[in-house]
Amino acid sequence: MSRTMSKKHLLVGFAAAGVLGVGIAAPTVAFAQNGATPTPSASSEAEQGTDRQQQRADRQNEFAEALATELGVDTDKVTAALEKVRAQHKGPAGKGPDKGDRPERPSAEDRQEKLAEQLAQAVKDGKLTQEQADAITKAVEAGVFPGPGPGGAGRHGGPAGTPGK
Repeated sequence: MSRTMSKKHLLVGFAAAGVLGVGIAAPTVAFAQNGATPTPSASSEAEQGTDRQQQRADRQNEFAEALATELGVDTDKVTAALEKVRAQHKGPAGKGPDKGDRPERPSAEDRQEKLAEQLAQAVKDGKLTQEQADAITKAVEAGVFPGPGPGGAGRHGGPAGTPGK
């Protein structure tokens, strides 16, 4: 028994094929118009690193040009100012913001002393009982809470409370 295709079924088939064709062709055309060339998947890490550096430099130059246009200033002045700010932000070692401005982290003993003072104040203010304060101190010393317990500076738990590595 042979069925003939109705016009409705034929139109639906053509519409689906058209949507699929546009869905495949549009990104290909857009990719070709950008002038981008696909990078080989087997390229070395060094080549990828230089490509990323070049792309970053290009984005920074575009940003400087757009900023200069918006502010009505010479592009060279904006570029120089951005490089100056970037150099100041990197700090003397060139590895991130200057760590010299940051206060030194208190030792474990100092943190435990501060916790004891805060707990004593909470007991004095009636927010905690002495038993509760003792329980908190014991829990911190046992490592139940991250903080000034044994092992030092505020350990952060990983999944299911297991110590992160």
